[in-house]
Amino acid sequence: MRPLHKPIYLTVAFEQVGEPGKSDRGFDLKYSREENPTVRELERKLRGLEGGKETLAFNSGMAAISCTYLSLLSKGSEVVLPMESYGTTVQLAEELGKFGVRVKLAYPSAEAIAEAISDGTSLVLVETVTNPTLKVIDVSEVAKRAREVGATLVVDNTFSPLVFRPFRAGADLVVHSLTKYVAGHNDVLGGAIVSGSPDIGELWHWRRRLGSIIQPVEAWLTLRGMKTLELRFERQSRNALAVAEFLREHPKVVEVHYPGLKDDPHHETAERLFERPLFGGVVSFELSGKAEAEAFLRSLRRVFPSPSLGGVESIASYPTKSAAKTMPPERRKLLGITEGLIRLSLGVEDADELIEDIDRALGGGGAQA
Repeated sequence: MRPLHKPIYLTVAFEQVGEPGKSDRGFDLKYSREENPTVRELERKLRGLEGGKETLAFNSGMAAISCTYLSLLSKGSEVVLPMESYGTTVQLAEELGKFGVRVKLAYPSAEAIAEAISDGTSLVLVETVTNPTLKVIDVSEVAKRAREVGATLVVDNTFSPLVFRPFRAGADLVVHSLTKYVAGHNDVLGGAIVSGSPDIGELWHWRRRLGSIIQPVEAWLTLRGMKTLELRFERQSRNALAVAEFLREHPKVVEVHYPGLKDDPHHETAERLFERPLFGGVVSFELSGKAEAEAFLRSLRRVFPSPSLGGVESIASYPTKSAAKTMPPERRKLLGITEGLIRLSLGVEDADELIEDIDRALGGGGAQA
């Protein structure tokens, strides 16, 4: 009898009879810190999502990043990161300086990142869409330069599942915060590394050593979330475009960042890279200052003020107090992360109701109010 849903294997150990059991990738199957059938099913689905050869699932996105760093870097290694990367991704790389790892930060454009890559670069990690100003990086251009020097290219594809395949652009590894779009319900922490090669021995052993495998219940919840990923992402993208178009015409809004807008400076790159005309559920916009931004956040009723993204509920965050809070002020200024910047992650609610709430929180005056 075959179940409709894969079961949750809530077991620590597996029976050993004679020779040690082997997983389908050749590693000893002894203990759920190493392998678990529920986790393995999630990894199979994620491999299909990205078109990779192997996958490892982790208990958070940062656990996946940590494993990547520890597996691929050593004393004397050089890492190139866009300066508008997730704050903890940058912080962790810089902390590895005490072990002899060098970090080079580049402006988040393909040209600047490629220029920063040198013969001594070991690892390049880029995010397909930057957070919070939503710059779209031409990964294929970065990949060309990384290949020239033999550097490993890692692409964080958290913002663009379904629409972008980093392996087709030349990535070696793809990482995800499963917490966001993939699980999609703001109730699961998880991460993943998808490899373009079947040889993941070192990554697997570092996950085992670190004890950072995702737990079976979280793996099962992520599997459940993946069943509606396409439906959710399409609805979130449509809602985001509607909100972005509304905000662009609002008298209280200084500037809107969304690659789905035809006049956005990153629209052409996104259209060329993305395989579907969907641009994600995140929109950033700028108000005139800190007081206006804080008043907006306090006035929201339907949209929930919070630092996360990608879930079915709409969320508003204040980057200078969340994603960019550890960034030096001069770097925030260079990137356009002002004290008036708000980041919206649109959920699956009715677009008109979201726009009504946003307009009311802005003090009214929007064309569609």
